[in-house]
Amino acid sequence: MARISVERAHGLGKEAAREKADKLAQKLSDQYGLAPQWSGDTLNLTRPGVKGAVSVSEDSIRVDVELGLMMSAMSGMIKSEIEKALDKALV
Repeated sequence: MARISVERAHGLGKEAAREKADKLAQKLSDQYGLAPQWSGDTLNLTRPGVKGAVSVSEDSIRVDVELGLMMSAMSGMIKSEIEKALDKALV
């Protein structure tokens, strides 16, 4: 199992960051079949072989992902995609 963690600072405030996280989650849902669900300030994303969470705070967003055995081989590419998506979403 592979674990990926990516954190980015932002100056958007919590509500605006939640909106950005929602848009990002919808994109991930459409592309990868992840099912998003909010629990407080954490957006949980799941599908078989993948379990993730996007934690939103006043000044940062953190993405944590656990990949199952089959997806672990793609961890480098997945981390790169998460970093690009976060950087683009937080502009």
